[in-house]
Amino acid sequence: MAKRDNITDVFVIGGGVNGCGIARDAAGRGFSVFLAEMGDLASGTSSAATKLVHGGLRYLEYYEFRLVHEALAEREILWAMAPHIIWPLRFVLPHHKGLRPAWFLRLGLFVYDHLGARKLLPPTRTLDLRTDPLGRPLKDGYSTAFEYSDCWVDDARLVALTARDAAEKGAVIQTRTKVIGASRGNGMWTIRLQDVDSGLRGTVKARLLVNAAGPWVDSVLREAVGQNEVNHVRLVKGSHIVVRRLFDHDRAYFFQNKDGRIIFAIPYERDFTLIGTTDQEFSGDPRGVAISEEETQYLLAAATEYFERPVTAADIVWTYAGVRPLFNDHKSKAQEATRDYVLTTEGDAASGALVNVFGGKLTTHRRLSEEALEHIETILGKRGKPWTKDSKLPGGEFGPLEFDVQVERLNELYPNLADKFLRRLARQYGTRAVTVLGDAKRMQDLGEGFGADLTQREVEYLIDNEWARTSDDILWRRTKLGLRIGMGDKARLEAWFEARKARGKK
Repeated sequence: MAKRDNITDVFVIGGGVNGCGIARDAAGRGFSVFLAEMGDLASGTSSAATKLVHGGLRYLEYYEFRLVHEALAEREILWAMAPHIIWPLRFVLPHHKGLRPAWFLRLGLFVYDHLGARKLLPPTRTLDLRTDPLGRPLKDGYSTAFEYSDCWVDDARLVALTARDAAEKGAVIQTRTKVIGASRGNGMWTIRLQDVDSGLRGTVKARLLVNAAGPWVDSVLREAVGQNEVNHVRLVKGSHIVVRRLFDHDRAYFFQNKDGRIIFAIPYERDFTLIGTTDQEFSGDPRGVAISEEETQYLLAAATEYFERPVTAADIVWTYAGVRPLFNDHKSKAQEATRDYVLTTEGDAASGALVNVFGGKLTTHRRLSEEALEHIETILGKRGKPWTKDSKLPGGEFGPLEFDVQVERLNELYPNLADKFLRRLARQYGTRAVTVLGDAKRMQDLGEGFGADLTQREVEYLIDNEWARTSDDILWRRTKLGLRIGMGDKARLEAWFEARKARGKK
């Protein structure tokens, strides 16, 4: 989409789930959009989540009824939007004597079942852990549990596919591009940009600026916009550990801790269990944030409190951490700070408007984007109706219960390729797995192999279509093959990237 008078309507800072969601919604309504992300898509908070599309059961304790209602309603909307990367997950919540009473848990889950628009997700049921197979991995002291529904999401792929759809609707998406300054005058913004890799600089003019920089939202206001005293977000670090698989079934566990917090133990990438999260106050630069030894021991102890077999540091195969930019509501504890989002508008059409995004969750990013468009349209005027509720993300053009049909179709089209390989591609790319595979008849037709069934054809697809630029982009954000690939294979992938760069390709 051409920019009218070479001026972009909406300039978005931040390539996380909120920034990409706003860019997608705005582009779909007919606005010209430019998005700049200083790193890779989802390289901050949006790839460091617990990978859930959920209502937030524990938020009911803090009377966050509006947030929980909205999040519950979004679960099935997002599942239908991207059924290849989002699917139902059942959670087992054991009653722990001496903590929240059983009647309290039952009441909370009753509200949870009836507060949102649940149509396909099954309701809560009560389990006897002494006889139910779901109790076998747990210690003998737990007798009663409640099983309820939420959804799983591949968080980083959600961001990449949202950006892909925004681009297909006309948005310009530029990664590794930092906003180094933004000034306004004559009803528009002049945004100064710098390519992180080359150091080259340029400018873009825009009628409206959206600051969706996540944990850097206050830094953008201070360093780029020039507002000295800002303290809108409270930075809270959340860390996770990934261990070898602790149980064979497909349910997740929701564990209460004696300190009032909760952790999840979730089936992850078939062969692993994901355990998290922590809540720790954070200060400093969120880049390069990592789990601490204290957090590691906290998660190991919390899991060992419930599982029959102790979970030890020797079980850990990977860790990750992220910084949540929670709206600063001045609550005393990090775990009590609101997970709701707040949007503000500064300025107007005559002076150049700025929309700031504080807080937010993966689950509510679509609704946050719609609210952001209400702010944008107040300034720039209406261009189109809200449209994302019944939309599809790239690759998700099938029904929420039809994933296995997609796998069967791939097996029919590619009978000489392994079912396990095709199933992984269906999970990551949905209907676009055919675009990745093309006319391949055998694995050798997909080019050089980099281990763990990662091929040159897939890598090139991610470079050409999803802004991947490094081996980490491929192995940890576009896929999770970093859990499986060997050091020698990773070195070959990095050498391939270097050779490509030497040929003058990004």
